[in-house]
Amino acid sequence: MITVIDYGAGNLRSVVNAFEAIGQKTHVTNNPSDLKKASAIVLPGVGAFGDGINSLKSLNLIQALDEEVCGNKKPYLGICLGLQFLAEKGFEHGSHTGLGWISGNVEKIVPNNKKCRVPHIGWNNLVVKNSCKFFDGLDPEPVFYFVHSYHLVVNYESADVVQATCSHGTNITASI
Repeated sequence: MITVIDYGAGNLRSVVNAFEAIGQKTHVTNNPSDLKKASAIVLPGVGAFGDGINSLKSLNLIQALDEEVCGNKKPYLGICLGLQFLAEKGFEHGSHTGLGWISGNVEKIVPNNKKCRVPHIGWNNLVVKNSCKFFDGLDPEPVFYFVHSYHLVVNYESADVVQATCSHGTNITASI
């Protein structure tokens, strides 16, 4: 069963509703031992990097995520903060250590085009860089909605893990 992690910062109802709409059952939990039973793990998130990662720590979810995703290779879908947590560090409201699964940092969006405002809010076409099952069945340049002021800046040595980007005055990693 797909396990959706509730750490107090996620848009849980929207995520669960989306899975139900395609006939997938989910289990919502904040219990680290429940991740052992998961067939896949979803970590949604809305809010600030530091608050979110601190919630994961206080619920003892970091080690369980490391074991199940990195150790046992369970599929992982990180949405918004759930993607950003993959970084080594996040710099929203201070400096915070992330999961460290991807070499990179979460930094404030600094567009090189004055017409692009921050926060980045709106629909954007993605440029899918690599073949990825996640995008199967979608248009070649699928459109997704964004609401964020910070983004994952992937270091060169991890650049091959980037599956899709969008442009908002700078390249923004949208999928890994």
